[in-house]
Amino acid sequence: MFPILITQFAQAGFGLIDTIMAGHLSAQDLASIAVGVGLWIPVMLLFSGIMIATTPLVAEVNGARDPAKIPSIVRQSLWIALVLGIIAALILQILPFLLPLFNVPESLIPKASLFLHSISLGMPAVTMYAALRGYSEAIGYPRPVTAISLIALVLLIPLNFIFMYGIGPIPHLGSAGCGFATAILQWLMFFALALYILKAKRYQKTQPFAVWEKINPVLIKRIIHLGLPIGLAIFFEVSIFSTGAIILSPLGDITVAAHQIAISVTSQLFMIPMSLAIALTIRTGMYYGEKNWPAMIKVQKVGLIVGTGFAFITMLLMWLFRHQIVAVYTNDFGVTHVAVYLILFAIAYQLMDAWQVSAAGCLRGMQDTKGPMWITMLAYWIIAFPVGIYLARYTDMGAAGVWMGLIVGLSIACVLLITRLYMNNKRLRLHNGL
Repeated sequence: MFPILITQFAQAGFGLIDTIMAGHLSAQDLASIAVGVGLWIPVMLLFSGIMIATTPLVAEVNGARDPAKIPSIVRQSLWIALVLGIIAALILQILPFLLPLFNVPESLIPKASLFLHSISLGMPAVTMYAALRGYSEAIGYPRPVTAISLIALVLLIPLNFIFMYGIGPIPHLGSAGCGFATAILQWLMFFALALYILKAKRYQKTQPFAVWEKINPVLIKRIIHLGLPIGLAIFFEVSIFSTGAIILSPLGDITVAAHQIAISVTSQLFMIPMSLAIALTIRTGMYYGEKNWPAMIKVQKVGLIVGTGFAFITMLLMWLFRHQIVAVYTNDFGVTHVAVYLILFAIAYQLMDAWQVSAAGCLRGMQDTKGPMWITMLAYWIIAFPVGIYLARYTDMGAAGVWMGLIVGLSIACVLLITRLYMNNKRLRLHNGL
């Protein structure tokens, strides 16, 4: 879990750095980034989430001691990733024209649009990197991905500075410059990981770049069949968080900026249960491939216990240091007051968030992805989204209404996902006489 956790923190740190640097320009810059990120993140995670299918598929054949199948899985995943990356880029190019339909204030549209246009250029790199990352982590080598992510995190600061403030022929772009910086960085990360996999000895037994392989419709269909529900499940969850900035945009720059700070804080901390969930997917997938059901169920229980412990620690730290955390982002009194208040709502759902994402990780390892997809759609979009809109726009709750909707959605998802995991394990016990 820990190398994956560092990787997740580093990648979440991209958004953190963008938010902090934009926040020190102005509340309007921060609000513009909030709107742009609110649309980019769901699209990015939908398409890169589909590539998570690489992880349980590779983990399964690795657990079954059949490594000869791994290279083909990775090559076909890269074909899918390339196509999905191009589709995602086209979607992000179109989204700026829809901003007026979301009631985004005219003052925010220019920078949010430029951010989306520019960051779309890195989408093919994002999806192909996700495929290679899933392969590397599933065969037990998460550290190269961690190292690349940490180096990229350091590089993002000067790249952001160059495009935000302008140097030489590069114009001053304000917060929109974060999009160009991130797109460049995504391509650098993909080429770095691909080159390392090509050259490092540890990958030679399952080398995906050893030969050129045509598209295999059968394997492509299997990857998409497994990965599409994963991508949609992640999309349903993350989009309900990130679209909050769009729902709140009519309430003014201060509200949107405060919401973005609170979302950024909870997004960083979410990397802890998310990393645990990825580790659970890998371990569950390996035992699933071995057909070692007792070990698989045991590792799931341990994962949920660990997730519970981390959630309580997170809640305590957020409560004790909420003022200091917000001060890192902004010194604007109005934004600070609202952001500190919203963090209290984030504290309220940490435990449920840890449980639901851990259960989802276990289910992915067992290659159960369609059920979690429907559960997340129900919890977040059919229930949480309407509740959030109603409370935010038609009551006096304001931004807090969106967060109450999140708490409701996460609670429902948590109960349903844990119930599904329990029922799956019960069926396995009965079928195998355990």
